Amino acid sequence: MTWKKFSGEVIQSSILEEIEQAIIRETENGYKLKVCIGTDSQVKGLMTDFATVIVLLREHHGGFMYIHQEKSNQQVSIKERMLMEVQKSIETAYSICDLLDIYDVALEVHADINTNPSFKSNKALNDAMGYILSMGFIFKAKPEAFASSTCADKMVH
Repeated sequence: MTWKKFSGEVIQSSILEEIEQAIIRETENGYKLKVCIGTDSQVKGLMTDFATVIVLLREHHGGFMYIHQEKSNQQVSIKERMLMEVQKSIETAYSICDLLDIYDVALEVHADINTNPSFKSNKALNDAMGYILSMGFIFKAKPEAFASSTCADKMVH
């Protein structure tokens, strides 16, 4: 799985090694960190672009992110696509959560799902929330889910 920095630079080491180095560097510089993971997608013709981001937030001092992008030609409903986004975020969270526990870094999983029932994505809200919470992660939906609805969104548009 290929991860990049926002600058486009490809991460040469594993994402786990990269995150660990970032945690060590940032905490040595006196920052308290929180990690937010989110995925967004955009249908473009017959292809769907997915972007998953790992955002490292420095408390009161901004943050930075790592990005993984992939494409799919699978045709699915809006609800299925929302749950695919959540699955990608959970897989990513699961792959780094032990490391975050070692360094006592908080983790949130953000879903690009609207809490307003008049939006189509809302159909997946209860399933997504149950999926994320049942995996033991903190769940955030719009408008608090900036990792998916702003950061990952920027990568697919």
